[in-house]
Amino acid sequence: MDNYRFLLSGGGTGGHIYPAIAIAEELKRRYPGAEILFVGARGRMEMEKVPQAGYPIRGLWISGLVRKLTWKNLLFPIKVLVSLMQAWKIIRSFKPHLVVGTGGFASGPTLRMASAMGIPYVLQEQNSYAGITNKWLAGKARRIFVAYDGMERFFPARALVFTGNPVRERLARELPPRSQSLTHFGLQPGRTTLLVLGGSLGARRINQLVDAHLPLFKKMGLQVLWQCGKGYYETYQDRQAEGVAVRAFISEMDAAYASADMIISRAGAGSVSELCLIGKPVLFIPSPNVAEDHQTKNAQAMVSAGAALMMKESELDTGFEGRFRAWVEDPQGMLRMGARMQELGRPAATRHIGAEIQKIVEADAA
Repeated sequence: MDNYRFLLSGGGTGGHIYPAIAIAEELKRRYPGAEILFVGARGRMEMEKVPQAGYPIRGLWISGLVRKLTWKNLLFPIKVLVSLMQAWKIIRSFKPHLVVGTGGFASGPTLRMASAMGIPYVLQEQNSYAGITNKWLAGKARRIFVAYDGMERFFPARALVFTGNPVRERLARELPPRSQSLTHFGLQPGRTTLLVLGGSLGARRINQLVDAHLPLFKKMGLQVLWQCGKGYYETYQDRQAEGVAVRAFISEMDAAYASADMIISRAGAGSVSELCLIGKPVLFIPSPNVAEDHQTKNAQAMVSAGAALMMKESELDTGFEGRFRAWVEDPQGMLRMGARMQELGRPAATRHIGAEIQKIVEADAA
C-alpha cells in the first residue's frame, strides 16, 4: 500500500516547523503516493514556510497564553474550543492513517482530537526539556522520538525511541559549492565568512552584538552573512554593504552553511542538530528566555564534548571581543572543533523516524 495519508502538525518557530518538514520529506520518499497535509496556527510562520516547502497547510485559530495580565488571555479558552472543532473537521475530511506532532500551538488540539477519534499519533521532541504540548499529549502516543537521554522523566518509557533530531534532507547530503553559494548572497568567494543565526524569529541581543562589532569584523578581514529575523530587518537592512549581507530570513540554509567558515548561533535543538551535520566551528549564544534554560544545556553539551564555544548574553558586553579574536586567530583549534562537532551528528535521524512510522502504519494496515 502506497497511498497512506499523513497529517503533520507543529509550528510557531523553525525548531518545530523544520523537523516536521524533514519527516514529511522522508515519508514522501518511502511512500511516493502518500498524501500529506499540515496543520498550523493562523498567522504563524508555518503558514508561509510549509507551502514554500511544497506542502498544503490548514490553519487553526490558536495561540499560546501571554505571560502577563492581558485581555487577550480571556480569548484562550474560546480559541482552544474553536481549534478543537476545526481540527475535528480537518481530520474527518482528510482521514489520516497517522498524525505526527512536533510541538507548538497547533499540534495540541490537532493531536488531542486525533486521539479522541482513534487515529494513531507519534510525537517528536527536539529539546532536552520537553515542551508543554508534547508532555500533555504523551500518554496515548504510539512513539515519542527524542534526541536526548533521560527523557523518561517527561514521557512514558514504553513509547520512547532515541533517534536524534530530524533535519532537512539536503543538509544531510553534500553541501553546494562554496563559491557559488557566496555569490548567491552577494559575497566574495576569496574572503573568510562569518554566518550569524539568531533563530528563525531573530534574536535582539545577537543583532545588537553584530551591529556593534561590524567594524571589528571588517578590521579582521571577515565578511558577514547575517540572518537578523523578519521582525528586525527594518532596523538593520541599511547595514547591508560590501562584505555584509543582511537577510530577514535565509531559506537556502544549505548555501548559507556552505558559505560559512565560522558561525555564531542560538542553541535551539534543531540548530544544534543541523550544525553537528555541517561540522563547522560554532560560537553558541543561548537564549536565556526559554523553559528550563534548555538552550544553555544544549550548548554546554557541545562545549563539554570539545565541539563548540559558548558565551552567555551576560558575558557579551565585556568579554566578546577578546574571546572572538582568540577563537578566530586559532585556525587549528577551529578545525578540531568543527571535526568534533561533526562526530556528534546523527545524519540518519530522519530515516530512523521514518522507519518507525512505517512499522506502525503497515502493522495497522495488515
